[in-house]
Amino acid sequence: MAILIRRGVKDTDATTEPALRLDRFVAPPKAAVLLLHGGRADALEPPPALNLPGARMRPFARSLSRATAEQGIALGRVRYAYRGWNGPRADAGRDALRALDELAAVTGPVPTVLVGHSMGGRAALHAAGHSLVSAVVGLAPWCPAGEPVEHLTGKRIVLLHGDRDRVTDPRESWAFAARARAAGAEVRALSMPGGDHAMLRGAADWHTLTTETVMGLLGLGEFPPRRAGTFVPVER
Repeated sequence: MAILIRRGVKDTDATTEPALRLDRFVAPPKAAVLLLHGGRADALEPPPALNLPGARMRPFARSLSRATAEQGIALGRVRYAYRGWNGPRADAGRDALRALDELAAVTGPVPTVLVGHSMGGRAALHAAGHSLVSAVVGLAPWCPAGEPVEHLTGKRIVLLHGDRDRVTDPRESWAFAARARAAGAEVRALSMPGGDHAMLRGAADWHTLTTETVMGLLGLGEFPPRRAGTFVPVER
């Protein structure tokens, strides 16, 4: 069984590295937020130490850390064994589920919000059926046609996608949102005008809207946040 790595504590078994890295642990937490960075469609090597997709999530982590300070919220990241999704193996999705099991072993049944970018968005949506997950925020998520949605019944899903994304197709996100809504999920989809896949154009808007959305999903703020009204809702 994989053992959690917490800041200042490292303990692993001989066969499996843990899938969860906790950056803030509180006992007992009221809720948890896990971040999932992007990756590649196919790659069987582990993510490198200097990993650009991971770096893209750092401003989100800082913003969420500030917003949830003193609120009793555990914050962490999903660690991938492999850099890619790798077809039917769905490696990142399996790692997300493993991280949630590891979280549950430490925190018990706390409501958890997953925030994933690109492949991390796909992994978060894949793992959303886990009993801990109350909501998913997908940032420019990879939502290929035919992705399962039946496990999203009763879940809260928010998808944010830039209309200038040339890596993942925003139209696939909107189609996924429609199918998830039909399956019984509560879904909100917003187009980020001028937004690109790396979330560099209008970066402050991405960070602020994501943080305010997570706070609302945690019951610590307004949902949907007022800022969401300045972007383009997508209804299908």
